[in-house]
Amino acid sequence: MGRCLTIILAAGEGTRMKSDLAKVLHPIAGLPMVGHVIDAAVAAGTDDLAVVIGPDRDDVADLVKTRASQAQIYVQTQRRGTAHAVLSAQSAWEVPVDEVLVLFGDTPLIRPNMLDEVRDDIAEGAAIVVVGFEAANPHGYGRLIKQDGKLTAIREEKDASDDERSITFCNSGIMGFSGRHLAQILAAIGTDNAQGEYYLTDAVAIANDMGLSVVARAAPSDDVMGINDRVQLADCEAIYQDRRRQEIMRAGATMTAPDTVFVSHDTQIGRDVVIEPNVWIGPGVSVGDHVTIRFGSHLEGATVEDNATVGPYARLRPGAHVMDGARVGNFVEVKNATIEPGAKVNHLTYIGDARVGAKANIGAGTITCNYDGFNKAKTDIGEGAFIGSNSALVAPVKIGKGAYVASGSVITSDVEAGALAIGRGRQVEKSGWVNDFHKSQKRRKPD
Repeated sequence: MGRCLTIILAAGEGTRMKSDLAKVLHPIAGLPMVGHVIDAAVAAGTDDLAVVIGPDRDDVADLVKTRASQAQIYVQTQRRGTAHAVLSAQSAWEVPVDEVLVLFGDTPLIRPNMLDEVRDDIAEGAAIVVVGFEAANPHGYGRLIKQDGKLTAIREEKDASDDERSITFCNSGIMGFSGRHLAQILAAIGTDNAQGEYYLTDAVAIANDMGLSVVARAAPSDDVMGINDRVQLADCEAIYQDRRRQEIMRAGATMTAPDTVFVSHDTQIGRDVVIEPNVWIGPGVSVGDHVTIRFGSHLEGATVEDNATVGPYARLRPGAHVMDGARVGNFVEVKNATIEPGAKVNHLTYIGDARVGAKANIGAGTITCNYDGFNKAKTDIGEGAFIGSNSALVAPVKIGKGAYVASGSVITSDVEAGALAIGRGRQVEKSGWVNDFHKSQKRRKPD
């Protein structure tokens, strides 16, 4: 294969999404769908990337640049069809390239291996490669017209005859072109169709008239699924999640109820991990080996090292770092904090902007008071420290190595290593008070 340019068409408005957000920015597994398409193109070895967007879509351009800094952005100022969109990126394909792939920003399930096959066909002499699929219901799709096994044309629904509409082998929209022939083919595309637009699909008949080789390659329908509304978005999410769950389990992790576990596009899961039901893993999560994530836990932007246990019903927020063998238990929330090896935070606790030292024990109901309404401050809990239940550590504060904080304390000053800190009122007991109180209340009660 030679030098490859990928053009991603991302100018569709997606009015059926009923959203202020550009269609291609709606996420699948935490990543805008156009990001998935970019990743597939990069994984297939594309050398140059061009993305065609609509007017005033700086939000799309920003996402593209975040995902692929080398990408060139082109604006299709008028919506005059798919060939017109490709022409909007003319300066990209005028540079000599061997293969040009045309993808769509709303088909996030496309796999790199299909793009590899398209590139192979072009390298073997095809001027055009069209990726098709068998549709259970072909209504609305362009039909791939074949004669004697050769692809001769693509007919849009509105322009198709009754016989052509009975064809179930449909156009996905994904096409590959020989860079040597693209300019000549595009120049021959006109607007003689029901929509009065420049159809890129007309390139097939034009290439045949030129005596060039045109190839149709079949893909699984899920791989080329396009998204036009929220129902299709949900269908696509379900397919993606099922794929990723299978990949994770085949790589050596256990999911006891896979359909209830949701992961993100960048989730990393190690070997011999056990994930119990109803776990949600957001973007930016890395899980090491021999980890158990218990029922109902929620992780996002977090790192969990080998042999750790999380949950049940734990929440790890961005910046949470649970180190080797540490335990974060039920109804514990950790944010921007490190739980060092062997430390235990087992019950009903909030640890934010903090360090919990190795083998420290945090009692139930402990809170690191890290925010004063204006600024965040850090709590540092030393190795082997013991924090009694229902304690409040008011940051900035440092608890020394091996120190002990008495239950129910409010700690506002540093505690030295090995010391006991008590920050609570002294208990007072008044014998007989209850009987006296009851008698006094009865005397006051009206008859």
